[in-house]
Amino acid sequence: MKTVYRLLLTFNSIMLMLIVYLVKELIWITYLGKYTIILYLLVPVFLSMFSLWVSDGLSHDSIEGGIQNVEMANDVYMPSYLGYFFVALSIPNSDWIILLFVFGILFVFTYFSQSLYYNPLFLLFGYKFYYITKKNNLKVFIISKKDIQETKDLKFNNLRRINDFTFIDKERRR
Repeated sequence: MKTVYRLLLTFNSIMLMLIVYLVKELIWITYLGKYTIILYLLVPVFLSMFSLWVSDGLSHDSIEGGIQNVEMANDVYMPSYLGYFFVALSIPNSDWIILLFVFGILFVFTYFSQSLYYNPLFLLFGYKFYYITKKNNLKVFIISKKDIQETKDLKFNNLRRINDFTFIDKERRR
């Protein structure tokens, strides 16, 4: 389950690159015409919702106390993510081989990075991205709806483990 979920998160995190390319190339579904763009936008939104839903099936974990530092990760990943758009825009017209090659390389690197599961569409669902440094100086990546202001009494009781360094918090916002 964890491997399938990581593959889904990886695909979701770089899928918008494909959509930017399709729109740039004016590739429309015949009977939808330019309204195809709505479908292009809905697919990643629904896949992101699906990712959040199936994360309930991942193994449970928690972090209770011992948190030394919290850093917001949204700003760290956004420039990298925007780079995907520029890559999609710079691929020569109708060059599917280059598109698939670049997408494949990004997919492999994102999958094996062990932490780059940044999906900006999660922001639409109220999630934020944090780096949490635990007392043993281990830094983990947490996707959570919590608005974290301080580390005192901070705990995560309802985490789902994506990998050894990445978790999604399923606890409801307070």
